[in-house]
Amino acid sequence: MELQAVLMAAGGGSRMTDLTYNTPKAMLPVGNKPLMWYPLNLLEKVGFEEVIVITTKEVQKAMSTDLKIKDVKMKLDVVSIQEDGDMGTADALRHIQPKIKTDILVLSCDLITDVALHEVVDLFRAHNATMAMLMSKAHEFTETVPGQKGKKKTAEQRDFVGVDKSGKRLLFMANEADLEDGLSIRKSIMRKHPRMLIKTGLVDAHLYCLKKAVVDFLTENKSISSIRGELVPYLVRKQFSKTVNSQKLKDDTDDQTQEKNDGPANHELLISSRDEPLLQLAQERSCWNDHRGDMSEAYHGGKLRCYVHIMDQGLCCRVNTLAAYIEVNRLAPKLFEEPSVHPSADISERCQMGSDSIIGAVCHIADKTSIKRSTIGNFTTVKEKVKVTNSIIMHGVTIEEGCNIQGSVICSNAVIGRGADLKYCLVGNGQHIEPEGKRHRDKYTHMKKWPIGVYHLISFYPVHSSQHANVLPFDFSYMKQSTSAGSLSGCKGFVNIIISGFISTYMALFIYYLTSWQSSFTTR
Repeated sequence: MELQAVLMAAGGGSRMTDLTYNTPKAMLPVGNKPLMWYPLNLLEKVGFEEVIVITTKEVQKAMSTDLKIKDVKMKLDVVSIQEDGDMGTADALRHIQPKIKTDILVLSCDLITDVALHEVVDLFRAHNATMAMLMSKAHEFTETVPGQKGKKKTAEQRDFVGVDKSGKRLLFMANEADLEDGLSIRKSIMRKHPRMLIKTGLVDAHLYCLKKAVVDFLTENKSISSIRGELVPYLVRKQFSKTVNSQKLKDDTDDQTQEKNDGPANHELLISSRDEPLLQLAQERSCWNDHRGDMSEAYHGGKLRCYVHIMDQGLCCRVNTLAAYIEVNRLAPKLFEEPSVHPSADISERCQMGSDSIIGAVCHIADKTSIKRSTIGNFTTVKEKVKVTNSIIMHGVTIEEGCNIQGSVICSNAVIGRGADLKYCLVGNGQHIEPEGKRHRDKYTHMKKWPIGVYHLISFYPVHSSQHANVLPFDFSYMKQSTSAGSLSGCKGFVNIIISGFISTYMALFIYYLTSWQSSFTTR
């Protein structure tokens, strides 16, 4: 076994909480398959027979019942960790260190790509690298994000990635947020690689080949918590540190200052393998070199080497935002040649369905419905005269008669009332949309946990107007509209509900005691 595969599937999806409130990120449906199925399928296609899955108990329970995950032929060694917000990806590797026997291939559960995996692994093999990683060009999302009002959020801060003239050797990496004093390159790098290309507009795909020695290093150096944020920059910097190179050049003052910032120096990263003597002999007797311009030995004597494969074409996307989730639902199904309609789905002959739509298992699609450029999840019911366009409908959703849904995301177990008109809306898990409602760019997601007394007061809220005639006790769809984040009118609306609750309570008590008094008077 040359490489052990490790799948990181414990992330909570902090940047897409509207979707992950009731459904773990790893189990979000993409093209009616769990998100984590895609990296598992990638590993299975290239011949892996076993993978270590680091996840939470909630995801582990969901995996045991999901049919797509059960179809995976690889052995899944599931390691459950506590849902601790402070535990990073490097901490997770440290947790499974006793299971690591060889070099590892680490990838995230939110990666969907059609990359030729051997491109990364071959770099790792050919250069006996400490780390090889996958990056891709940043993707511009064109679809409208449901529930988003106003201006779009500002773009993320860029990464500056330095590579040699071959475009494969990773020489420098820094985030824009860390460059307060401008972009500075260490002299020790420029001596060995005087021609370096700085690239921006690249995204880390969170796929890494790592030496076993790196995992052993992590068990000793507990100050590193994140692979992407801390470990990768550390390894890139350490390539040109005199402590890991055989070349005895005196570093400049700026290099020494940089090394002090590289973290604790008491635990040194030692790169070696059982084949080290043979590799050293091969380099000494070979005329091959990885650079030109001087007579220095291959790799300038460095034992710690980092490489990157930059993917120029094809699909490579991390599903870590709502915009990315919508985009991959449009693109991912094209990766596989599968029937767009599940055999168990019940679809009326009078239904108009585009070839670019997907219908899940045990779905019921009624007469005079139109489904275009959309995904319909398993166990979903779509009744008569419904139009669904460019939308994602998750599992177990009920859409009543006459609804029009456009550019929206409807999460699992939601109910869309009769005649509702939703355009670019986000409906959370288990939410109910009142009949005949017209909504544009609205969010209907989970509610905060108010004190129990507030729930009782709201349940007494009197319903008189036709606008709120469909709001039942403990159905907070009206309150969600009137209490939007940062809205002063929403705060007033909530206060009005509280006051109305108090008045309703006292009126009910007054009528009760008055009725009791009248009945006792009549008895007398």
